[in-house]
Amino acid sequence: MVDAERAASSRTLGQTWRALRDRFEAAGIPTAALDARLLVRHVLGLDQTGLIAREAEPWPAERGPALDALAARRLTGEPVARILGVQEFYGLSFGVNAATLVPRPETEMLVDFGLGCLRDRPAPRILDLGTGTGCIVLALLANLPRASGIGIDLSAEALDQARANAENLGVADRFEALAGDWFAPLTGGGFDLIVSNPPYIATGVIETLAPGVRDFDPMAALDGGPDGLAPYRIIASEAMDYLTPGGALALEIGHDQGHMVEALLKAAGFTDIGVASDLAGHDRMVTGFARK
Repeated sequence: MVDAERAASSRTLGQTWRALRDRFEAAGIPTAALDARLLVRHVLGLDQTGLIAREAEPWPAERGPALDALAARRLTGEPVARILGVQEFYGLSFGVNAATLVPRPETEMLVDFGLGCLRDRPAPRILDLGTGTGCIVLALLANLPRASGIGIDLSAEALDQARANAENLGVADRFEALAGDWFAPLTGGGFDLIVSNPPYIATGVIETLAPGVRDFDPMAALDGGPDGLAPYRIIASEAMDYLTPGGALALEIGHDQGHMVEALLKAAGFTDIGVASDLAGHDRMVTGFARK
């Protein structure tokens, strides 16, 4: 056994994840410590408390190749959520696959808004356009036990993931996944809330995105057309037909799209239109209400 192999085999769990952290830091990964802990925990089947409690234990040599394989993927820029196939969102665990975006913290704004609109309604109905993992509508259903929802997506693989997430969260009996383009699969309206995190990156900008997004996120979930606004034009022009009187629309947007999407909703007849910023101070959500 060479010295490097002997050193690796004699490491503790704590020394192993810290050594991996150092590799990630040297590669310029900004979340090096968190990523290292998550990968080690995954390989060993431990939660955070378990890793802390067992840091002084010897690293099991037979698990080394599995950790090395995951680390190599992270060093190519692949996000940890894609490597592990799971991401937390709104305090819930969501499976992800190649056809879905990884749920992001900023998107939780849409859930907050939806809960504020629907908490006092007896049996609200929710529509999620471009549902992906289903994270928005399923987080709402998990917090609104009398609500029901529909998620629409072009991707059959994404819809399979959304259905699996609904099962895991115990809301499958109140969720329906439909394949199609925006509103096309629907046979009726009557929704109290429509939500969407549509593709909003201008086609020409996609190549400039961070590698973790550009190389691993599904292109169909990124490309919003030449100016990034193509999905918003469709949603704004048709949403009113599917909302109940006074029903709400909430859309995630790119940081520079607030005023443009606001104008689209205004032209479509929405009222009480608002643009909300995320914690970084960037425009992130546009909301409006159907006429009563």
